[in-house]
Amino acid sequence: MRNVNEAAVIPPARAGLQPDNSRYAKRKKRALKKNIWFGRYVKLSVFSLCFVLAMVLVLVGKTGLSVFATLSPAEFFFSLDWTPEEEHFGAGALIIGTLLLTALTLVIAVPVSVAIAVFLSEIAPNWLKRIYRTMLDILVGIPSVVYGYLGLTVLLPIIRHASGENLGDGLLAASLVLSLMILPTVSRVSDDALTAVPLSYREAAYALGSTRLQAIAKIIVPSAARGILSAVILGMARAIGETMAVVMVIGNTAQLPRDLVTPTAVLTSNIVMQISNVEFDSTWNRALYMMAFLLLLLALALIVLLRAIRSKGESAA
Repeated sequence: MRNVNEAAVIPPARAGLQPDNSRYAKRKKRALKKNIWFGRYVKLSVFSLCFVLAMVLVLVGKTGLSVFATLSPAEFFFSLDWTPEEEHFGAGALIIGTLLLTALTLVIAVPVSVAIAVFLSEIAPNWLKRIYRTMLDILVGIPSVVYGYLGLTVLLPIIRHASGENLGDGLLAASLVLSLMILPTVSRVSDDALTAVPLSYREAAYALGSTRLQAIAKIIVPSAARGILSAVILGMARAIGETMAVVMVIGNTAQLPRDLVTPTAVLTSNIVMQISNVEFDSTWNRALYMMAFLLLLLALALIVLLRAIRSKGESAA
């Protein structure tokens, strides 16, 4: 019995279980090398991304700004006459058209998107939430050309019939198509923001005698305001940069629209329709690059604004 007990308490080193120090050191050395190379790979990836972004900014900005060597900034930004064949490169109508289209799209899409988000987060039962959220995720992934084709074949005939116009192209058709495109994105991000509001806020509101409508309007939505604003900015960025769907329904005529069914153009549609037909080293091409540079700066400004909003929300939390 004594021999059994003694064998039971033999330390691992005496039992032949001594770890191989050399093998352990080799494994540790290999793991350290892997960590070092992985860190270098991550740093190289970040550097490559920053380098590509910088090169895009430099190329587009340098080519675009060179247009002012032969064209005054006042003429480019404030003139409404875009007839490159006659050496008139006023982008004012295109800039105004872009701003009008974006504003009209947000006016249509944001209230509907926020209402859908409120319904999903606060009212709908769980089984219906799963169905609607899956549908919104599918809508996000649909290519823009599909939306444009539906607008061209379905929406434009309806607008022509309702307005009596021959074409029906214009801001109304483009804004409706863009509203359908950005609606899933704004709805899903707003839904996540509303869902993230602590349950204690809802319980406190109901404990004070608030109705569901009062709790939503005065407690839940204001608490998720930063997230909803971020969703709106994301939708605005997509609306400003969208091309194919807009090209198919806006009319592509560089003029100020008289009404919502007058053919017009925006910066993106004008670039895609003309960039392949001009010489690279020409004022026309440089003017198109300047339009692209404006869109790039606007997108960067929206991203910076979005990051600022999110950082303020995190610091407040």
